[in-house]
Amino acid sequence: MKEIMAVVRMNKINETKKALIEAGVSSMTALECLGRGKGLVNMALLKGAEQGYEEAIAQLGQSDRLHPKRAIFVVVPDKLVQKTVNTIIKANQTGKSGDGVIWVKPIYDSISVRTSENGDAVLDDF
Repeated sequence: MKEIMAVVRMNKINETKKALIEAGVSSMTALECLGRGKGLVNMALLKGAEQGYEEAIAQLGQSDRLHPKRAIFVVVPDKLVQKTVNTIIKANQTGKSGDGVIWVKPIYDSISVRTSENGDAVLDDF
């Protein structure tokens, strides 16, 4: 099994959640967080640059402000990793800076607190 951690735009969380449910991934954890990628992006400047304002274009990349994001954590069996990653990408990809990032990490075991089950049996109906 693998943990898929994704950091996405705040306004994409509902679309991502619905897409994951439709893909058969019903369990997830989401947290509000702050962050920025390697590109320094100020969303107001980006919007101004897209509208062609020279002042905004000149200032792009000079902001180190952290932006509100959502961190999503999903644990899936190995057979669902690629489908889950593709689903997250499809729900969040706009082609613009700030779309997000995904990490895939190994999970060595999982244990249900309620039932003490462990391993893949803990995962929802996979």
